[in-house]
Amino acid sequence: MNTIRTFIAVDVGDAVRRRAADLVERLRVGGGDVKWVDPHNMHLTLKFLGDVPDPQTADICRAVAEAAGKSPMFEIGLRGAGAFPHAGRPRTVWMGVDRGADLLASLHTAIEKALAKLGFRKEARRFHPHLTLGRVRRGGSAQRDLGRLINDNGQFDGGVANINEVLVFASFLDKEGPTYNVLGRARLGR
Repeated sequence: MNTIRTFIAVDVGDAVRRRAADLVERLRVGGGDVKWVDPHNMHLTLKFLGDVPDPQTADICRAVAEAAGKSPMFEIGLRGAGAFPHAGRPRTVWMGVDRGADLLASLHTAIEKALAKLGFRKEARRFHPHLTLGRVRRGGSAQRDLGRLINDNGQFDGGVANINEVLVFASFLDKEGPTYNVLGRARLGR
């Protein structure tokens, strides 16, 4: 049976993507072995499902639409560079959500509950809304420089995004990087 690498996300809009690209340029000067995300591919992931059987994607789209329809449209503000596990040892570099994070968390919880009915496990870690900017491939002195730049850009203004739909994506990986195709769109209600 064919499988599709699938995840659930919200779009942050072109203005936020431009601001995120500006932040990447500020961080890139630190050097280091970082795979920066193409701004065109930037989104805010709500849930990664991994490889799912192709026929199950229709059920996933229906479950996400049901959960999204019960959530209000809202606005988020993005601010500041950060890293997982922390700036001193960055592995994933991100831009944070400072306004509307509680509404994103509620939307995430609703989607988790809807997908649990289809057999998908709930995430063990607490949901931390962020926009991934890059992934560090190797450490070293450049990683320390990157950590300093992350701290220096802790208040970077990432702009505002209107959240009015949830997207179900298929992800295809190749040597040039990922390609994302929208499998389903679910409008937020109320």
